[in-house]
Amino acid sequence: MKDTQEDIASLAVIEQFLAESGGAAVTEGAAAADWHAEALPEGHKSGFVAVIGRPNVGKSTLVNALVGRKIAIVSPKPQTTRQRIRGILTAPDYQMIFVDTPGIHTKPGHRLNELMIEQAIAAIPNADVILFVVDVAVAPREEDAHIAQLLQAKAQKRPVVFALNKMDQLDLEQAQTHIERYWALLPDYADSIPISALKGTNLELLREHLLKFLPEGPRYYPSDQITDQTEHQIAAELIREAMLRFTHQEVPHAAAVYVEDYHERENDVLYVSATIWVERESQKPIVIGKQGQRLKQIGSAARVELERFIGGKVYLELWVKVQPEWRDREGRLRELGF
Repeated sequence: MKDTQEDIASLAVIEQFLAESGGAAVTEGAAAADWHAEALPEGHKSGFVAVIGRPNVGKSTLVNALVGRKIAIVSPKPQTTRQRIRGILTAPDYQMIFVDTPGIHTKPGHRLNELMIEQAIAAIPNADVILFVVDVAVAPREEDAHIAQLLQAKAQKRPVVFALNKMDQLDLEQAQTHIERYWALLPDYADSIPISALKGTNLELLREHLLKFLPEGPRYYPSDQITDQTEHQIAAELIREAMLRFTHQEVPHAAAVYVEDYHERENDVLYVSATIWVERESQKPIVIGKQGQRLKQIGSAARVELERFIGGKVYLELWVKVQPEWRDREGRLRELGF
């Protein structure tokens, strides 16, 4: 299948962050055991930044870029992020925790989407700062206005900072028109920064501005931890990211990844067995492909990313199983961690 320019750009970002991210996300050993006792400088700041926006505005790409490591999968397809993911950025004088959330939209359709939207909305009142990510390459949409209303109702005087993403995609005059329309949705916003998450434009400036709104406080995580996800969760997400890359049509939204087994064998090879769930029999051959070629592509790409993540060898087995209407079945959703 031929990749679009957006696919290619997104994959380039994936490769960049994977190349930089090596090593486990969860701390181990002595460093993890005594981090609470670490002396902090006077005036140390810490807090949670909820990253909110409609689907496909670049929230996960932005969180990865702000943290400086790949902690959330990215794809040009909307609704890639399904659960809240924390990305942790620690500097000598602060710890900033970004909460990447599913895209908020007004027509969920399935119980899964309802749960995703609930997770995103629940992050608003629990954050110290709200980062409202908008796509200035287009005018505000119905979802943007809906999110602005949610923020007015639930932010409870928390500062809202506009991240005016994709500024590189249009000229200044067009951008200014769109920006003013976004500002009008939320007149009491606290700050506004034009950025390009994909190109890294103004990200250091955005960090500096967010830091102004964080309260003084302790570290909530060890200094070398970059996410709150478990290794099982990361494995499932990396497999799903590979599946998103190689499948089209209705499959990406109707598919999930369930990790059946995850353990290290005696030869120091990590063994991972996972099942890709689809909803209909007609979707199964789309994932498997002719003579199993597409499933091999998915497995090969996911294995490479898993090996970069753990810094070692991985033996990955993938299966495809039909789970009818799993997006609306509470039991199946609980198995996936919802």
